[in-house]
Amino acid sequence: MQKKIVLLGLVLCVFVFTGCKKEAASFDTSLSVWGVFDNEGDYREVFNSYVGSHPHVSNISYRKFTIDTYRDDLLNALASGNNPDIFMIHNTWLPEFADKIAPAPKGMMNPEAITPNLADVATRDMIFGGEIFALTPTVDSLALYYNKDIFNAAGITSPPATWSEFDEIVKQLTQIDDNGRIIRSGATLGTAKNISRPEDILTVLMMQGGAEMTRGGSVFFDKGINAGSKAINPGRDALLYYTSFARGTSPVYTWNNAQHYSIDSFYEGTAAMTISYSYSYDTIKAKNEKLNFAVAPLPQIDDQSLGQQANFANYWMFVVAKNHKLDAPKQGETFQVNNRMKIWESWQFLRVFALHPGGQIQLRSPLDNSVYTTVFPIDLAKKYLEVTKKPPLRKDLIEQQKNDVRLGAFARGNLIARTWLRSNAEQVDDVFSEMIDNVNKGLSVEKALEAGAGKTQQLIRTR
Repeated sequence: MQKKIVLLGLVLCVFVFTGCKKEAASFDTSLSVWGVFDNEGDYREVFNSYVGSHPHVSNISYRKFTIDTYRDDLLNALASGNNPDIFMIHNTWLPEFADKIAPAPKGMMNPEAITPNLADVATRDMIFGGEIFALTPTVDSLALYYNKDIFNAAGITSPPATWSEFDEIVKQLTQIDDNGRIIRSGATLGTAKNISRPEDILTVLMMQGGAEMTRGGSVFFDKGINAGSKAINPGRDALLYYTSFARGTSPVYTWNNAQHYSIDSFYEGTAAMTISYSYSYDTIKAKNEKLNFAVAPLPQIDDQSLGQQANFANYWMFVVAKNHKLDAPKQGETFQVNNRMKIWESWQFLRVFALHPGGQIQLRSPLDNSVYTTVFPIDLAKKYLEVTKKPPLRKDLIEQQKNDVRLGAFARGNLIARTWLRSNAEQVDDVFSEMIDNVNKGLSVEKALEAGAGKTQQLIRTR
């Protein structure tokens, strides 16, 4: 009788342990992704490749939202528990969503190991306190669009590399009639309401001059570096320089509030240069397919001893929800996928999507932390960038793209791009536009800057 009991116990132990192994092998879940701008077709090959190579993810779905309602839709979904597993946020939204998202699980990715392979700007935005809170395959930065036909007719053989070269070309290409009306603008610069992202252009001018946007919880703008005995005030200088293009007495006067919107003026051929992001390329092509234009790197400050090379990044990144709507158990499974497993698999997808160049990779199971090996036949980030025509975050892909006629200037710009962490980013943008408008209305640069810094101080929360 005792032998029978021992034998039965052994059989039960074998059954239990083999049963556990069987459950781990059959673990299966689906992932949902929300975003803006991209279409479902932009991800189709990425999702199919991942699902086809990953043993525990059977489906990934994508839902596109309009930018006008997306934030509210997202916040409502998070509040009601009907949120997606993975969702896009603008790089300035992180302070607002910090309590609603989960960082990458400990041990999945080492921040110190991934940062050397990525453009600096995004790692500053995505990694805090040794934890990864977001990932993205793409970052966008500013570049100079220029009309090749206008340049050629004027005998200008290359786009400007510095702001002094930019000024000389503006003077050469601007056309003003006897009544003072601007017939052709050398560049779309100087105002706020009819310029694409004037806040970003003004910010990058400050940064190139060495401005510290915030320090110790205080807003500066005009507190920069010292070059020998000469005090540099990059905030003041940037605001003065930017608005000089709309000041009638300035030698570079080329723009005013009566002009069409900057992107419109450029594709209409009434502006020789404009500054914008890579997403404007398709807009310009769609509006005027015959326009002979090219894209060059954003001009830089002439004397690097008085400032620094800098660009400005404006982009969206993927984060993982802290709480998830859980799958119902599938047939044959004796357990339900839990919240921790959802977070793990969501981050596992982002890791492969944003960082892995394709080929063999070791992954970990959220059930028992066991390691398994799988192979992804394509570089998911590269495929996504090819489909969407966007500039990359990874340095190896920047190297491949840096000489691309369409995207090379943006890719190279990503290497020197910066941002600054601020909450209420849209309201801060309004303050920057107000500073520009105030100077154009006659307020001194110093007073406009002082008022703008004070209002920004009230709006932002520093890290």
